[in-house]
Amino acid sequence: MTGTQAPTIPISSAVPPEIAVAAVPEDERVWVPQAPDVWFRPLMFNTVTGQWCNLLKVTAAGIVSRHRHPGVVFGYVLKGRWHYHEHEWVAEAGHFVYEPPGEIHTLAVPDDCPEMITYFNITGAMAYVDEDGALIGYEDTFTKIDMCRRHYEQVGLGADYVDQFIR
Repeated sequence: MTGTQAPTIPISSAVPPEIAVAAVPEDERVWVPQAPDVWFRPLMFNTVTGQWCNLLKVTAAGIVSRHRHPGVVFGYVLKGRWHYHEHEWVAEAGHFVYEPPGEIHTLAVPDDCPEMITYFNITGAMAYVDEDGALIGYEDTFTKIDMCRRHYEQVGLGADYVDQFIR
């Protein structure tokens, strides 16, 4: 190629638009209940790669879940603190967390923490396991979308409210 102009690369109309949302919503109905005292706030669901990004909010001490992931997980603690029973470290506000694929860990919030909020970027499923490591349940991009649809319909936002987060 000669000249000073860069080649024009066509952009497919199939490419979904970017997402830019306030992470912590003003409307509490956006938080989707996951378990007693546990909620998630969806930020993005990638139905092609199986990735999802969300905030996890926990408002009571105790075990949140024992699980593993087939892909990597990245986290950033926004508020409070938590730890894994299987490790010595504690993730506190401002801490970055990397979880390697396949590792079983038990997320717990300590007794003196009234609220924890962490951003998670998850690739692949979240496999819930029992004490012996046997599968007892799972979540993935699609089950999370379904949870959102049901919740948003029930709270008056409409089942299609979740569509803005799907890519």
